Amino acid sequence: MSSARPPGRPRTGVNEVVFAATLSTVHTLGYAAATVERIATAAGVAKTTIYRRWPSKGELIVDCLLDAFGPLPLTGGGRVELMASSIRWIAAKIAEPGVGDAFAGVFSDAVSDPALREILAARLQDPYREALQDALDEPENRVLFFIDVVVGTLLHRMGMTGEPMADNDVAALVEMVLPHFTAGKRAG
Repeated sequence: MSSARPPGRPRTGVNEVVFAATLSTVHTLGYAAATVERIATAAGVAKTTIYRRWPSKGELIVDCLLDAFGPLPLTGGGRVELMASSIRWIAAKIAEPGVGDAFAGVFSDAVSDPALREILAARLQDPYREALQDALDEPENRVLFFIDVVVGTLLHRMGMTGEPMADNDVAALVEMVLPHFTAGKRAG
């Protein structure tokens, strides 16, 4: 009796294993030291397995972040609640082990890498921007500014302290940001 399974290692769950190993390696060693070789070792896969799926560390990190973030939970009864919950959601995601480090690292790499910047914009930022634009009925430039202010503040805190923003500071960020972005709009 012959098996229908192709030769080689089973591929079920490779992405999940690689993503978990990526975040763990970034959390343990830091973004710069989390090389594809070290991630592959931690995942128990060959480097070629990673490079077949992700041509660069940056692309691996972007997909890893997309997996870690998941969809934006558009919850709340109104505009103010939706914006506040979005700020708290991204702050909580950035606080997860390895996620903030990975986000800050790939963001920093993108400063001098136009191709990576394009990948970050198209695959990571745009889906969240579009979801917020639709939910808030805001133009692209205002939603991008909202993302810049919130994510920039959260990543700056990580960079300056090595720690995610504390809950009381996230609450203060919500209080500071919402008046600007809800001015002239119906509070909900």
